[in-house]
Order: sequence, then structure tokens, then C-alpha cells
Amino acid sequence: MTLQLKVPKMSCGGCLNTITKAVKTVDANAIVQGDPKTKTVSVETQAAETNIRAAIAKVGYPAS
Repeated sequence: MTLQLKVPKMSCGGCLNTITKAVKTVDANAIVQGDPKTKTVSVETQAAETNIRAAIAKVGYPAS
């Protein structure tokens, strides 16, 4: 499944790295792509969406 998330607090590549690490704690095989300019993150994962959102929020980047 692929999730398309809007992450308003993401502003740079470092933010994306933090989000990627958080997602990989839930699903080590997840594919994370993001664009700080549009503040969007695409996550290809087998994990539950709620778990992915919770992991991202836990590191300070709540997604909508």
C-alpha cells in the first residue's frame, strides 16, 4: 500500500531523513520519498497506516 501524507512541519532534507528513520522503525522495508517544498511524503509499506502516522508524529512531524 502507498500512503500520500501531507507533513506541514517538514522543511528540509534533514526533516525527511528523520521521517524516513521513524517509518523504518515500523517497517524496515518501507520505501519513503518526500519533497520538503511541497511538504508531501509518499510511503510504500505493508504496515498499518495508523502505525506509520504515529511513528512520524512521535518524532515531531504530525501528518495530515
